[in-house]
Amino acid sequence: MSRIHSSELLAAGILAATVFATAAAPPHWYLAGSKPSNYETGVDREVVLNARPSDYLKAKSDQDGFGTLMQDFSAVQYVGKRVRFSAFVKSDAVARWAGLWMRVDGKGGKAMSFDNMQNRPINGTTGFQHYDVVLDVPQGATGIFLGVLLDGPGEVWMNSADVEIVGTDIPTTGRSVADAPRNLNFDQL
Repeated sequence: MSRIHSSELLAAGILAATVFATAAAPPHWYLAGSKPSNYETGVDREVVLNARPSDYLKAKSDQDGFGTLMQDFSAVQYVGKRVRFSAFVKSDAVARWAGLWMRVDGKGGKAMSFDNMQNRPINGTTGFQHYDVVLDVPQGATGIFLGVLLDGPGEVWMNSADVEIVGTDIPTTGRSVADAPRNLNFDQL
């Protein structure tokens, strides 16, 4: 399984620097990632859940790199709150992994918190299942980025996505991004 870390997401241009324009992406969503041209996306009116069509993300071939169907928005109304991004996801022949993801950025595009479900990936072929990622939006946050990602061959469908403010009784699923290296001598246990 390949590893995708927040630094790779930043380097891959998810901040919109490496956005692959596609007419097929649903309004307000766009295709990005480390290899967006190796993926296709759109609305699948044949795969329906809760009387709604699904968005899909599909690898065009077996290759390295990942694609993501994503969107971003201002963090202003979420600062100081805990946010949950959830959706139903269905998969077909996901050879490496897929997952929902969310990242909170601060000034200058600095990642403040991040979760891409890599520690609880979607693999293989599944029916629709409900997934979520939960992050705190700290003071200084400027943007929230979220979507579904696919690393390698396969296809995923996303349906009934939701973003909501939740209480602190709901545990976070991600991690804060440190400002500097920590525990370099491994003396903290």
